[in-house]
Amino acid sequence: MSLSKRTLSWMALTAATALVSLTVAYAQQLPPQRGETSYMPVDIKEPFQTTLARMKAAQPAVQKRQADLLAERYDLADRAASGVTMTRGKPLQDGVRVKLPAGTSWDQLAGMTPADIRERNLFPKGFYPLPHPNHPEGGMVFPKFEIDELKKQEARDLTRFDLDFDIPDQFMPEFPPPMFLTTRPDLGDVSQGKLVTIDNYYELFSGILNPKQIEGLRLLLTPFPQQQFNQTEDRRSEKPSRGVACFDCHANGHTNGATHQVGDIRPQAFRHRIETTSLRGVNIQRLFGSQRALKTVEDFTEFEQRGAYFDGDPVIATKKGVNILERGSQVHFMAEVQEILDFPPAPKLDLLGRLDPAKATPAELRGQEIFFGKGQCAACHVPPFYTDNLMHNLQAERFYKPTLVNNMVATADGPIKTFPLRGIKDSPPYMHDGRLLTLDDTVEFFNLVLGTKLSQQEKQDLVQFLRTL
Repeated sequence: MSLSKRTLSWMALTAATALVSLTVAYAQQLPPQRGETSYMPVDIKEPFQTTLARMKAAQPAVQKRQADLLAERYDLADRAASGVTMTRGKPLQDGVRVKLPAGTSWDQLAGMTPADIRERNLFPKGFYPLPHPNHPEGGMVFPKFEIDELKKQEARDLTRFDLDFDIPDQFMPEFPPPMFLTTRPDLGDVSQGKLVTIDNYYELFSGILNPKQIEGLRLLLTPFPQQQFNQTEDRRSEKPSRGVACFDCHANGHTNGATHQVGDIRPQAFRHRIETTSLRGVNIQRLFGSQRALKTVEDFTEFEQRGAYFDGDPVIATKKGVNILERGSQVHFMAEVQEILDFPPAPKLDLLGRLDPAKATPAELRGQEIFFGKGQCAACHVPPFYTDNLMHNLQAERFYKPTLVNNMVATADGPIKTFPLRGIKDSPPYMHDGRLLTLDDTVEFFNLVLGTKLSQQEKQDLVQFLRTL
């Protein structure tokens, strides 16, 4: 029996109304609807081969949805900056990549109030929170270059059968990243240009680290079961998996830009995407996790494998084989390695973290003046490491109405940790969820959110300064 056009129109309107109602309910943070739960199913009824076939069939549409979102938000062209690279030589991407709403300019937006921007829906889409590549499903997703290198070295496969990584390689950190130690700055890159893995760590570090640190490094490189990579039927790898290692995301103690979702927010639509942060300089940090505010790197290390690996669900963790670390002889050893990971050299900075006028360009010096003055950057990012070890709420939701984006509710972020800016050019993309692809994007974002009204030249000079840190 065919349906009339009127009936089809009514059905479409009903569906649209339901979606709007859901968005509004989430935005107002109403209590969970009947049937929602904070827990994941433990006893999986669907056979694994059925899950595999179903999710593989859905993958092209899922990835197209995310690719379309990125193309709508950003200019994704490979356009390298002139004369500046990351520490090992990978070009930085140049320019503002967030697309403006039609008929507007950055200066026009900077001259408007947050309320005006919100009411006229003019907040650039690239400044909204960025969803996970498949937000309802979530989980760890690794860039292809990391997957390929681990296959080669360890014959371990971090490919997901349901999902590929979404951000193009030109906006990612260089790979493998160099690795610097506070204890042996004379050695420079102790990784010797290699990805440190369970296969090569001993030959690279025997004679450099003490035995306790070598054992800590071994544990950081040892794969343990994780939500998507394990040996149960509830996994996202085709074959049973040995799991994931800490340094699979924090490559060489830095980052490869792998993504995940925070484990401490429910319901699922509110969970933030997180982009792997660098472990460089954790010795000078006093808060760990973008919002969890864990107080020591030992707490962070233990929590990651007990909780974050399994989306904060201890029942699932038990089912999949959680690795319970012993605090005194495992967590402590792992933390000791993390606490000697150093920032990359910054040859233009003096001992106090300011530019040496004899080494800096006029544009970099002007940018430094803006950083400590009109730009208000130093209100949170204090030298020499450019963090205040606090959390701040930017209240970006002043500029936009809550909305549903690829099954994620884009609304208030809340307070976020002030991450160090030392070595920042080595760590794209930016913000806790990777929503900003370049340093130029980041300057435009803060110029709008903080209301600093920088000129075009001031913005360019500020970017030049940030690249020296």
